[in-house]
Amino acid sequence: MGKKGYLSGFVSLIGRPNVGKSTLMNHLIGQKIAITSEKPQTTRNRIQTVYTDERGQIVFLDTPGIHKARNKLDSYMVTVAERTLQEVDVVLWLVEPVNHIGANEQHILQQLKTVKTPVILVINKIDTIKKEELIQLIAMYNELMKFAEIVPVSALKEKNTDELLRVIYEYLPEGPQYFDEDTVTDQPMRQIAAELIREKALRNLKDEVPHGIAVTIEVMKEREDSGLFDIEATIICEKDSHKRIIIGKNGAMIKKIGTDARREIEALLDARVNLNLWVKVRKEWRDNELYLKNYGYRKDEL
Repeated sequence: MGKKGYLSGFVSLIGRPNVGKSTLMNHLIGQKIAITSEKPQTTRNRIQTVYTDERGQIVFLDTPGIHKARNKLDSYMVTVAERTLQEVDVVLWLVEPVNHIGANEQHILQQLKTVKTPVILVINKIDTIKKEELIQLIAMYNELMKFAEIVPVSALKEKNTDELLRVIYEYLPEGPQYFDEDTVTDQPMRQIAAELIREKALRNLKDEVPHGIAVTIEVMKEREDSGLFDIEATIICEKDSHKRIIIGKNGAMIKKIGTDARREIEALLDARVNLNLWVKVRKEWRDNELYLKNYGYRKDEL
């Protein structure tokens, strides 16, 4: 146990794809860890981040969005998300402010009704609706399920996020400090670098290359005495036509992805970075167990 009155525990952040989970977590932590993109299914692994203040410590698990699986990668992502519900002290269900419950929300709702963990409903993007609409939304959700709490927030505008932290602490037990005070994530730097490159690829590429990409770090080493990091990474795609799009005319697209990613990696490492990107085609890698394992998606490690 930690010192008396010190609260600590694990909080799962769930919701359908592209609802703003990673944005919310990045704002709560105060540092960019989880990648964000306009495209759904951006988060593929269970990213663990840590928030510490004088009240205690919250360990957030930002899971992939829960949705109907279409291939082995999808199945892996859904398994990660659903298993997390059973292992935490609090579940945060993040929803958008719309007055209908879609198929994905219905699926999540059925999952939540089976867990004994306190569920806090977080209505995100409240900056986009009127107060009267918000009151109607809260009433609608209250009829669907008995939530421990309902907290409206705007992750992007950082509205009411302090209140959300206060409510989370109400449901955490007394416990130890799991991580040092300055820890913000348990993710290795190589994985964060790979995710940042993948984010920049998703943001720069058109819809022609949706989710059929993975990123692997082949080399990441610091040069002695210079403080410069050499990073070599490979962007994996499923088709030759995708490879051409990723490289772009005269290499313009891959150069743009590399420049954008290098800036953020340098900020994260607080060091200069020499980043080289390559592109490889691995047909149907999202349905290939061996490729999935090689690219870091391992069901046996859940």
